[in-house]
Amino acid sequence: MVVLGIDPGYAIVGYGLVEFKNQKLTPLQYGAIRTAADQPISARLNEIYNDMTHLLDAFQPDCVAMERLYFNTNEKTAINVSQARGVLLLACEQAGKQVFEYTPLQVKMSVVGYGRAEKRQVMELTQRILGLKEIPKPDDAADALAIAVCHAHSAHSQYAR
Repeated sequence: MVVLGIDPGYAIVGYGLVEFKNQKLTPLQYGAIRTAADQPISARLNEIYNDMTHLLDAFQPDCVAMERLYFNTNEKTAINVSQARGVLLLACEQAGKQVFEYTPLQVKMSVVGYGRAEKRQVMELTQRILGLKEIPKPDDAADALAIAVCHAHSAHSQYAR
């Protein structure tokens, strides 16, 4: 099973592809979709959509795992990230990919085993789990890989029933 993990955003969208086969997780690709701050939000959303469509076409993941958003402060950021998340969901739907959503708490529990783990702990354990030489950059890509790992663990436990 190949899982595409997505850490949604509008300035940076992290992505990470992980293969889960024979009880082993293997990183395939990771990186970020970046948009320029001087562009209007509509242009940024278009760029995110086009780049995600390209990734879905190029890698043909079996499914997509995406962080479920929660906000408690900045409304403008919440709206822009929600719009970016919407175009990401649209790209996945049009590609025929099922999307699974995980909260940050669920990702931390899956990767670290502790729901209040620090971001650095999640990144370090993701690096170890995937056998990477260093923590992926940018942080958004590391987060996306952690989301993919979370789904692989979750899907494995569902198949094991």
